[in-house]
Amino acid sequence: VQLQAFGGGLVQAGGSLRLSCAASGRTLGRTIMGWFRQAPGKEREFVAAVSWSGRTTDYVDSVRGRFTISRDNARNTVDLQMDSLKPEDTANYYCALQLSMTWTPRNVYNYWGQGTLVTVSS
Repeated sequence: VQLQAFGGGLVQAGGSLRLSCAASGRTLGRTIMGWFRQAPGKEREFVAAVSWSGRTTDYVDSVRGRFTISRDNARNTVDLQMDSLKPEDTANYYCALQLSMTWTPRNVYNYWGQGTLVTVSS
């Protein structure tokens, strides 16, 4: 499985960006897709996850209400719409895939993509 994330860039505080992640090598059926981020000097943290059906989501408190995760299983993609961005959202963002038959968004993920850098200026 290969995951490729793209869509990062430089944006002013209050602006929006949309990250996308394309999966290849298998279909996204029966998987949890997630986004993580790692800011300079900090540990990687969970940002958001979406269930196989797309109907169930989970967000870290700091982004809830501002970020929206979605997936398109037909296209093998998962997106992260980021609105009302803040300077503290600056980080490398990674998409990840978890092979799971149950809803366990905070558990270990099996596959990771490369990061895409998001920089939010104040």
